Amino acid sequence: MAATNSKDFYEVLGVAREASPEQIKSAYRKAALQYHPDRNLEKKPEAEESFRAASEAYAVLSDPQKRAVYDRYGAAGLGSRGFDSGFNASIFEEFQDILGDLFGFDEVLGGGRRRGSRQRGQRGADLRYDMSLTFEEAATGVNTKIRIARHEACEACKGTGAKPGSGTSTCSTCKGHGQLAYQQGFFSITRTCPACQGAGQVIRDTCVTCRGQGRIERERTLDVGIPAGVDSGTRLRMTNQGEPGTNGGPTGDLYIFLEVREHAFFERRGADLYCTIPISVTQASLGATIKVPTLQGEDTLEIPEGTQSGQIFRKKSKGMPNPHGGRGDLYISIRVVIPSKVSREQRRLLEQLGVSLKVENKPAERSSSFFEKVKDIFG
Repeated sequence: MAATNSKDFYEVLGVAREASPEQIKSAYRKAALQYHPDRNLEKKPEAEESFRAASEAYAVLSDPQKRAVYDRYGAAGLGSRGFDSGFNASIFEEFQDILGDLFGFDEVLGGGRRRGSRQRGQRGADLRYDMSLTFEEAATGVNTKIRIARHEACEACKGTGAKPGSGTSTCSTCKGHGQLAYQQGFFSITRTCPACQGAGQVIRDTCVTCRGQGRIERERTLDVGIPAGVDSGTRLRMTNQGEPGTNGGPTGDLYIFLEVREHAFFERRGADLYCTIPISVTQASLGATIKVPTLQGEDTLEIPEGTQSGQIFRKKSKGMPNPHGGRGDLYISIRVVIPSKVSREQRRLLEQLGVSLKVENKPAERSSSFFEKVKDIFG
C-alpha cells in the first residue's frame, strides 16, 4: 500500500468501493500498524508517505458526507465543496488503544494538538475472602460476621494526601495539565506527568496520618448471609465492599469463596445425599422398620422381606436444599451384615435354617439377575 497521485482512497486502504464502515476502519488499523514510521526506521520517508496516505484516505472514507462527495466527484470535488481532504490528526484519537499500546504512550495526536485531560478515575481493586463451613451450616444457611482489611480514604486529609490546611499547588512540571507533550516525527505524543502522576496538582505538605498516600488500611466487620444449599466452590459477591477507587472511580467488590467440609456419613452429589445403612440377616430376610438419619433428624424406613445387600431406597426431598429452589433426595444403600462370630446356640439355629433354606451352589449364568446384582455390588 502506498500513496498514489490519483488519490484512489479505496485502493490506498485496499478495500472495495462498497466496503462497510467497519471494514474501512479495520483496513486503516492494519495500515496504521504496518506503516507507522517508528516501525520502519530503515525506510522512514517511504513509511511516512504511506502512513499519511492511509490517514488521508480514512479521514475521507470514515466521514459519510465526505465519502458521498468523493464517490460522486472524486478528491477534487471535496475542496470545491468546502471539505478538507488533507491529513486530519483528530482521527488518531479513535486508535489510541492500538497505537498507544504499541508505542508506549498514553495518547497519539497529530499536528501538534494535545489534550489537557487529567488522569481518569480508576475502579478500586476487588478483594477475596475464603470461608469454611460445616456441612450442617451449608445445609441450613447461616448469618455470620467476617473481618476484612482494606484500604479506605484517610479521614484526616479527606483522601487528598495533603496535610490538613496546606492544600495543593499546580504542578510546575506539567503546568497543571497532568500530561507532557513530546515531539516524535510529525506526531505530538503526550505522556502522564511523572511529577504529579497525572493529577495536575502536587502536595505541599504530606498528611502525617497516611504519609501522603490518601488512604490507610482499616479492618472492617461485615455481616454476611450464606444461603442454604451452597457447596464448595460457590462464590458470593458483595458489591462495593472492596477497595475504593481513585480519582472518583467506583469501589471494587468483595468475593467470598466457600469451602464446605465433608460429613461423617453423608456423601453429597449436587443436591442429593447418599449413605449406607447396615441391617442384619434377619431384618433383610423377614423385613423390618428401621431408623435412618436425615438432615432434619431421624426418619423411618420400611425394609421389605427379602431385601438384598446393595439395594437402594430413596427418601424424597430429604437431601440438600437447592439455592435456586427445591430440595434433593436421600438415597439409602442397604448392607446386609454377616456376623463374623456366632455362639453355639446361634450356630445350631443357623444350621437348622440352612437345611430348610437349601441353595444349590453352582455358578450363576452371566445373564441371570443374581449375576447382575453381584456385579453391581462388587464392581
